[in-house]
Amino acid sequence: MPQTRPHSAKTPARGDAAALPASMEQWLQHLQANRRYSAHTVAGYRRDLRLLLDCQPATPLERMGESHIRSSIARLHAQGLKPRSLARALAAWRGFYQWWAPQAGLGGNPAAGVRAPKIARSLPKALSVEQAQVLLDHPGLPAADTPVQCRDQAMFEILYSSGLRLAELVGLDWRYTREGGYESQSWIQLDEKEAVVKGKGGKTRSVPLGGKAVVAIRRWLEVRAQLAQAEGASSADAAALFVGTRGRRIAPRVVQLQLDKLALRAGLPVHVHPHILRHSFASHMLQSAQDLRAVQDMLGHANISTTQIYTRLDYQHLAKVYDQAHPRATRKR
Repeated sequence: MPQTRPHSAKTPARGDAAALPASMEQWLQHLQANRRYSAHTVAGYRRDLRLLLDCQPATPLERMGESHIRSSIARLHAQGLKPRSLARALAAWRGFYQWWAPQAGLGGNPAAGVRAPKIARSLPKALSVEQAQVLLDHPGLPAADTPVQCRDQAMFEILYSSGLRLAELVGLDWRYTREGGYESQSWIQLDEKEAVVKGKGGKTRSVPLGGKAVVAIRRWLEVRAQLAQAEGASSADAAALFVGTRGRRIAPRVVQLQLDKLALRAGLPVHVHPHILRHSFASHMLQSAQDLRAVQDMLGHANISTTQIYTRLDYQHLAKVYDQAHPRATRKR
């Protein structure tokens, strides 16, 4: 008969897919309330914590040791989980114990010394400069004139000119707002040609808005009232820079679908999603400016090693040009 968890009388049954021990629930609430983690990230951590419970159904959390963590990783690997998924799960377990171990009086973090299988780091996909121009200028197609088209043009110009994450884009307000219990976390400042963005981990940064992005935003704001709700809108929806056809803050999925539609209409031979525009921004900035630290700040990367992957992307581009242009690049010895 499985051993129950003595650390909490409210510990739910393991069979409940959504329920977690009280200590884990408290950690997830801490991440969302105090660390400003997105609901998507917290949901991912919830799934990762569930994996640990499923791998160790008879071991109380306070009795977990390094051997339990290692055997759990081995079991998940045998079940077919990829190194990236294993690394993410291990990071969740390590983060939970780092927060909970001092409160529970544990001797240490059982996941601290465990390393996940090495991840083969792949290069991010990015558009060429020419493809980005075709996507945003869409030559041969009618100019944006409807409110939805003006909105989409402004969204995509911002993604490419400022390198925002999708969640950061939909979280933008058209100005700083503090009313009705709502306060802006991210907003644009058109006169300064910049946006103030709260990104991962609750870190705030300022990013520039390109000239074409500013023009597109101004045009969108002229027609925004045709989609926004004049009455009955919440303070959060009324403040949103981008709204959907029902007047509410635009959903991330709508941005993805609209960008994919535009890419198809423009005749691009690749699937385009919002993060590709972020990758393209970083790659093209490095090709032109070669300032890794500046690009790191604009992307909101906590660690410069995350930004350095774009230098590999840039090298791949240069190597391709070299192979095509140098007279001895492809000659047989």
